[in-house]
Formats: sequence, structure tokens, C-alpha cells
Amino acid sequence: MAEKYFNVDDYINAAQPFAQSILKHLRALVHKACPEVEEQIKWSFPHFEYKGPMCHMAAFKQHGAFGFWKAALMSDKTLIDKAATEEAMGHFGRITSLNVLPSDRKLITYIKEAIALNEAGIKAPPPKKTIANTPVIPHDFKKMLQLNARVWEFFRHFLLRIKRNTSIGFYTNVIYIICQYFINLTVVNADGIKQIV
Repeated sequence: MAEKYFNVDDYINAAQPFAQSILKHLRALVHKACPEVEEQIKWSFPHFEYKGPMCHMAAFKQHGAFGFWKAALMSDKTLIDKAATEEAMGHFGRITSLNVLPSDRKLITYIKEAIALNEAGIKAPPPKKTIANTPVIPHDFKKMLQLNARVWEFFRHFLLRIKRNTSIGFYTNVIYIICQYFINLTVVNADGIKQIV
């Protein structure tokens, strides 16, 4: 579980020594570009806000990260390209030292562009919706489930719920295990009808 930090100073002081200098530097640049900026801890790491969310930074065991809330709207599209690699959280990859960051001048330009977007009231684009695949149910398994109306109804309800979820494989395995349990409790009664015991 992540530690609870009450302010950015606590967060920086708890970071690895190499990350402390990175975080302090980024923080100073944000304040230099926007003296009115407000600091907040959200999702357990520092965020900077000015008329809305602007940027954030984080420290990990072996690297730091820095990113912009509205990077998709900023003029330098390499920010999005870098984030798309998923090398690290944020828009500058794994920040292991101050040397891997763009120049202070360039960073301040980015920060001022983020400020301008917020001052103009421009909202960040909504995240792209991903459509989850409908799980394929093997025919024999489906036939086995349909032997018991309660089991089949249970499984169908779960399928409806997981269509909205991207972790279909996980849920399908869970359902399979649960259904196997119910099916193992099924017996044939005197009339030749299968029932749960």
C-alpha cells in the first residue's frame, strides 16, 4: 500500500536521494513559471494546479517522472509519443538524473503552455474508450452450463458485467472455477433431471 503524504515536502523527503534533487528542481521550475501554482497530493504523488490540473511529478525506487495533464493539447507532440512508449509514467521517460531532462528553458516553455491552456479554459480530451472483447465460450462448456438453469443464469449475468471490463480472461477463469463447483454439486434425480444438491 502506498504511503500517505500530507504535502509535497513530505513526499520529496521520503524519496530516494537521487530523486530528491530531481523533484526539488522540477518543483522550483513550476513555481518559477507560475508563482500562483497550488500544490496537492493526489493519487499519492505531487500535482501542481493553476486554474485546474497542470502537471505532476513522482519518484520511484530507480527513477522519477514528470508529466502534463493536458499534454495531448500541447504543441510538442513528442510529449505524447514518449508517453505512448509506456517506458515510464509521465512525458519524459525514466528520469534518473537532471541530465536526462530537457533544458530548464524548454521545461518552463512547456509549463507556461500548460498554464495558457488552463487560463483559456480548455479541457483535457476524454480518455479513449476501449471496447472489451466478448469472451468466447467453448461450446462444450456452454452446453455443460446450460444443464443447470441457475448456473447458466449466473454465468450470463457475469458475462454482461465483464463486457465493460478489460480483464475478461481473469473473470472468465473465476467464473469457470465457480461454475465447476456448482456443476460438481449437480446430481440426477429420479426423473433423470439434473439438480444442484
